[in-house]
Amino acid sequence: MSGHASAAEQTDPTSWPTAVANPGYAGDTGEFPQLTEDDIRGLTYVGLRPRDGGHASVAGTLPYQVAEKRPADPIFVGEYEERLVKVLSRYPDRQAALLPALHIAQEIRGHLSAETMDEVAERLQLPPAYVRGVATFYTMYNLGQVGKYLIQVCTNISCNLCGGDAVFEAFLDATGADAGAVSDNGLWTVMEVECLGACGFPTVVQINDRFFENVRPEDVPAILARLT
Repeated sequence: MSGHASAAEQTDPTSWPTAVANPGYAGDTGEFPQLTEDDIRGLTYVGLRPRDGGHASVAGTLPYQVAEKRPADPIFVGEYEERLVKVLSRYPDRQAALLPALHIAQEIRGHLSAETMDEVAERLQLPPAYVRGVATFYTMYNLGQVGKYLIQVCTNISCNLCGGDAVFEAFLDATGADAGAVSDNGLWTVMEVECLGACGFPTVVQINDRFFENVRPEDVPAILARLT
């Protein structure tokens, strides 16, 4: 017996499966409805990985925006030096490793100051002006200090149509921060971003290294409470 629905069933809405509301994270709508968000994602979006980057194939993909920021720490020593060496082993020259090297610097210090960019240039033996040109081109690099939690709200087309602007305003109201600035308590920086690459789950919000999907304005207080 064929498992395909008949033509009559395909056009009869009463025979279609019951729609399942997406709970706000990928999963739970397919074959494993019993799994919770923690079951799927673990403690953080990317899981726990060593600072040396683990295997060379993933060393450059570790999160570069974390809650703990150490702006006075050296950037390429110890485990982080091991990670940079692994990153360098993946590319034909040092110039190609610039983006992952900037990721490492930002992960440690929280932002890329002019001095930090010069240190990266020196370590990779690249012209300082070239490094600054690359770092200032990409919006994923912070050129100034940010709060402990960097809240990036997508307001591009999919999220905009689903209330992204209202979510953005809700985060500003709940944190007391001005857009793009650090809140008085140092905890929050809220900013709009063009696209977080998850258009199937609007509104999408990235807070440090973690994604929140299907966010609505009324979800904001619970998300902030969960962080602190």
